[in-house]
Amino acid sequence: MALQGIRVLELAGLAPGPFCGMVLADFGAQVVRVDRPGARGDVSFMARGKRSLAVNLKRQDGALVLRRLCAQADVVLEPFRHGVMEKLQLGPEILQRVNPKLIYARLSGFGQSGRFCRVAGHDINYLALSGILSKIGRSGENPYAPLNLLADFGGGGLICTLGILLALFQRTCSGKGQVIDASMVEGTAYLSSFLWKSQQVGLWERPRGQNMLDGGAPFYTTYRTADGGFMAVGAIEPQFYKLLIKGLGLKSHELPNQMSMTDWPEMKRRFAEIFAKKTKEEWCQIFDGTDACVTPVLTFEEVTQHDHNKERGSFITDEEQSVSPRPAPLLSDTPAVPSSKRDPFVGEHTEEILQEFGFSQVEINQLTSDKIIEINKPRANL
Repeated sequence: MALQGIRVLELAGLAPGPFCGMVLADFGAQVVRVDRPGARGDVSFMARGKRSLAVNLKRQDGALVLRRLCAQADVVLEPFRHGVMEKLQLGPEILQRVNPKLIYARLSGFGQSGRFCRVAGHDINYLALSGILSKIGRSGENPYAPLNLLADFGGGGLICTLGILLALFQRTCSGKGQVIDASMVEGTAYLSSFLWKSQQVGLWERPRGQNMLDGGAPFYTTYRTADGGFMAVGAIEPQFYKLLIKGLGLKSHELPNQMSMTDWPEMKRRFAEIFAKKTKEEWCQIFDGTDACVTPVLTFEEVTQHDHNKERGSFITDEEQSVSPRPAPLLSDTPAVPSSKRDPFVGEHTEEILQEFGFSQVEINQLTSDKIIEINKPRANL
């Protein structure tokens, strides 16, 4: 796989960090999740392909264990607020002094500087400070966060993954690692570059929820069907809009101009009445295979059974029969091969990881006795 041989130490955290680590593991990196002894494990459910080392970093000897690991690692991924790692004597200036090739990825909500760098927050707060939240929501309603996908996983985990890959690539030239300051606020704002760049062309001049791409247009929204399902419509271009109108059984010459914004509310009501007369399956029969840009809104139960997704193998099943999306993108020569094994529990691989990094059995026994590390080997099936 593309990241074969890359050693990553992921300090356990919530959502964005585990996702970043899972992506790296899916594409071949050896990812060790550094857990706190007694922790419940990865509550973000993204531990696929990782191993668990349980060590108490708040104890000086525990911090020294991590330092020894970092001396041989390629990447350390930490998800804490500014100053936490420095307080533990595990900041980049210390770790890179021993290992100049180390890539030190800092993934946080507000970044490593600025007045909010030590403040707590969650996805919705990062969205708010990025400006994106102000653009999301229906007309006349409060802004709303689209789950916790944008800041946590898009602007956070995925942008941090990009930073790590860029640093790994640059290291092939310089031989040196670097520090990555991945702020979820800034990562989310970066994802919204199109919104910033397109402000002057009138795409966003109307109030929230009344523009072409935010639910205001009748040809770019969702409609309820007769059986309680939904269809997604994205017929922006005139040739696609013409096919939408045809599929709805309407005639273009009897309708207002597609871009007549004053007519959009009435057109949405009219389209809604028509969509409500047929089931989701009936609309699929009408629009499937056309360029009308009309597709069913699939539930999690439906998405794995959709012909297109089945043909591409877009979803995978692990040994516990849990279904999840296949890693993306597809690489022709070095594709991801995600692990099908169950997620590790805390401390399951502590001993074998320390042995791999050169710790003697005497050292491991002493660390265990001093409660610096935790070893939780799986019980044999009876």
